[in-house]
Amino acid sequence: MAELHLDSTTIAAGLIHDVVEDTAIKLDKIRIEFGEEIAALVDGVTKLGAVKFKSEEEQQVEYFRKMLLSMARDIRVILIKLADRLHNMRTLQHLAPEKQKRIATETREVYAPLAHRFGIAKVKTELEDLALKYVEPEIYVDIVQKIEMKKEEREDYIKRIVAPIKKALGEAGIKAEVYGRAKHIDSIYRKIKDRKVPFEQIADLMAIRIIVRTKAECYHALGIVHELWKPVGRKFGDYIANPKPNNYQSLHTAIFGPGENIVEIQIRTQEMHHIAENGIAAH
Repeated sequence: MAELHLDSTTIAAGLIHDVVEDTAIKLDKIRIEFGEEIAALVDGVTKLGAVKFKSEEEQQVEYFRKMLLSMARDIRVILIKLADRLHNMRTLQHLAPEKQKRIATETREVYAPLAHRFGIAKVKTELEDLALKYVEPEIYVDIVQKIEMKKEEREDYIKRIVAPIKKALGEAGIKAEVYGRAKHIDSIYRKIKDRKVPFEQIADLMAIRIIVRTKAECYHALGIVHELWKPVGRKFGDYIANPKPNNYQSLHTAIFGPGENIVEIQIRTQEMHHIAENGIAAH
């Protein structure tokens, strides 16, 4: 929660969020010790914890998500709940296998989409990867091993794209942060599933991120990238002019890199990046 730069009241409520549920301490005691605002947040999280997820059917999952949102009168209650769920998922190995699968399924169906709706990319992606680890353990291990086998090869390949982009941006007077990253595991799994192809046929396992200072520099950088590498026509998206409903902004393109491999590229400002990673918490 501190990494999401949440306020001290929310962090305090997060530290004691399950006291009422798990101990003999009553809410009145929290109210006396910490004040009305923290008590209200703790009460909100406790009430959400009492609602049980029962069905994976799409209609009922959406109803369950809406119910959680309507119950949380303060948006910070949901942020505490997401942080709590992320912590639960990180320590899930200590529970029995049937509990692991149930909690992981609920995470994938309910909490990861909520994190996505709030635009909190770093929480969403970790929740999805951890859920896959327990819902489809064999597939998860297989993908992780294959990614590791290609790690050095992938890092060398990324350098061959990042270096000329950095050089060209520098020559154009654009100060930028340029780095490569591997797609997260659940994203690769979905590509395999949706395209019905084996791992070996997934070309766009890599992505490059370019972070610049201004909106104008985003479009300038896009032109430079397209001069260096041939773009993949169907892969362009301007989410700066047309932000996503969760306020996500970025330019998305894809290029044919060395060896005709497809590489996705995101271009955004530092502020856009902060909002993309932290979502509603960034506001």
